[in-house]
Amino acid sequence: MTNAIVSRVENENVLVLERIFTAPRELVFKMFKEPEHLKRWWGPRGWEVPVCTIDFRPGGIWHYCMKCMDQSQGDFYGMESWGKGVYKEIDEPNSFSYTDYFSDAEGNINEELPATDIVLEFVDLGDGTTKLINRAVYASGDALKTVMDMGMLQGISETWDRLEEALQAAK
Repeated sequence: MTNAIVSRVENENVLVLERIFTAPRELVFKMFKEPEHLKRWWGPRGWEVPVCTIDFRPGGIWHYCMKCMDQSQGDFYGMESWGKGVYKEIDEPNSFSYTDYFSDAEGNINEELPATDIVLEFVDLGDGTTKLINRAVYASGDALKTVMDMGMLQGISETWDRLEEALQAAK
């Protein structure tokens, strides 16, 4: 059974997403910090991560490319979406924060699309499960609307479904 994401918007520009994963906190955290794990589950269904580099430390950079490999997704087939994260704080295995940007293959930030300040919190529920809380702060309600209109909520739902599958395979 898949756990659904619980989402809410606060103050028009903050999106909070929560989901419980059936894996220990340390394993869930590890899935976010190592490229070999992220490449297995990051992105919506039908998308792969051919490029993923991570320097997991405050000030370090995460640079990645998601590429649509599913022909049934029509116009999206073959499309690449590049992203860049700059880590701010890391408190392993409890939380980490970073600023997330849309970028190009060289890591140049796309100023036309909204950046996001993200805090991920990993809560050990004590029974082998972990609650993941993703708090994403946008510059404005319009910036949040932009990414919502791009299908971000469906994308993160599918991404977190893939994370659950990767966690089960890693146990």
